[in-house]
Amino acid sequence: MNTDKIYAEALANEYAPKDTSRVVALKKLDRRAKLPANVFAYTLGILGTLVAGVGMCLSMQVIGTPGVGTMTAGIIVGLVGLLAVSVNYPIYKRLLEKGKKKYAFEIMQLAKEISEG
Repeated sequence: MNTDKIYAEALANEYAPKDTSRVVALKKLDRRAKLPANVFAYTLGILGTLVAGVGMCLSMQVIGTPGVGTMTAGIIVGLVGLLAVSVNYPIYKRLLEKGKKKYAFEIMQLAKEISEG
C-alpha cells in the first residue's frame, strides 16, 4: 500500500472545491453530532482545572488565612477539582457516542448518496 499516494489523495480532496450542498450538509451533521460533547468537555475541563488551582492556592496558603483549616479546605477543594478533571474524558466519550448514534442514520445515508455519485 502506497501511503504517499493515499496522503496525496486525501490532501487533494481537502482542497478540492466542495460546491455540492450535500458535502456541506454532511459536514454540518458531523459537527452537530460532536458539538455537545466538545462543549461539555472543554467546560468541565476548564472549571475542574480552575477549582484544582484554587485548592492548591488554599492548601499552600497563598490565598486565605494561614492555618490548618485553610490547608484542609484547600486539599478538599483540590481533590474535587481533580475528580472533575478525571471523569471528564469518560463523560466526553459517552456524550460523543450518544451524539454519533443520534445522527448516524442521516450521516450514513448522506455519505452513501455522495459516494454513489
